[in-house]
Amino acid sequence: MSVNEETGERGIRRRSWRDVDLRAVAPFAALALLLIVGAMVNPNFIGITNLANVATRSAFIAIIAVGATFVISSGDLDLSVGSMVAFVASLMILFMNSGVIADPALMLTAAMALAVAIGIACGLANGLITTVGKIEPFIATLGTMGIYRGLTTWLSQGGAITLKSPELQSMYRPAYFGNIFGLPFPIVVILVVTAIAAFILYRTRYGRHVVAVGSNRDVARYSGIHVDRVRTIAFAIQGLCVAIAVLLYVPRLGSTSATTGILWELQAITAVVVGGTALKGGAGRVWGTICGAFILELVGNIMLLSNFISEYLIGAIQGAIIIIAMLVQRSLVRKS
Repeated sequence: MSVNEETGERGIRRRSWRDVDLRAVAPFAALALLLIVGAMVNPNFIGITNLANVATRSAFIAIIAVGATFVISSGDLDLSVGSMVAFVASLMILFMNSGVIADPALMLTAAMALAVAIGIACGLANGLITTVGKIEPFIATLGTMGIYRGLTTWLSQGGAITLKSPELQSMYRPAYFGNIFGLPFPIVVILVVTAIAAFILYRTRYGRHVVAVGSNRDVARYSGIHVDRVRTIAFAIQGLCVAIAVLLYVPRLGSTSATTGILWELQAITAVVVGGTALKGGAGRVWGTICGAFILELVGNIMLLSNFISEYLIGAIQGAIIIIAMLVQRSLVRKS
């Protein structure tokens, strides 16, 4: 073999290793490591039943985090998602309790459509306040977080709002507890929502615009991209994902209250960051976000199955995870 051929092969090898995006691989490597640790802590951890339950419980945060991936990739942040969940769920249950539609199936369909419409409207409100009002997204969504939480407290009078109709409860229950070909329905919803989101983010012009806006808004604007429109739509997608999560949440308990969704915004942002999406924007990894949501739920599950760490420290552990994830991201960026 000649020197040139050997050098060429080495160059190809170096390029192939260099092409590996460690930020994209890291979440899945962490998930695999976590599964090994869980199996060592408790043999029941690795069972299909336990893992299916973990994936099902992660559905709410996972779906909300998919929407957060769009918002964060565009360079923004939404702190109102937890309060939005409580607000949308409250209005949905109140509508079903109103009895304005006699037919239960039609009532349920209308209530689900209403929840989706309210979720999108809340997301649009966040987006318009941020873009048209020229308010920093942190401040804007901090304000709407208080608004949605306050309205929920007012609607519930500080208590709980419960679905009254037993017929609607039994009809709606399979939306969370049902399964398709043995796969829990929430997991199916996660896969469908994530597949659609991945297609939009990776295969459409809008997805490319989201990344461009998150990378550099001035360059994106000079390139002819409607920056404010892209950002507003991202917030609307976040609202839609919140509504989908609500559609799964309501049949689980059949009620909601002013405390519903507290700190869900932290968990959603953590899932996005752990999944490899840059918090400053410009890069979005939808499947990594789902991996991040599973990691958060697995950490809590391992803590419940072991006696090493108190389950009351779950919030502290999740806070530590987002800090560690940011440090890992920064170190990987420097290496690349």
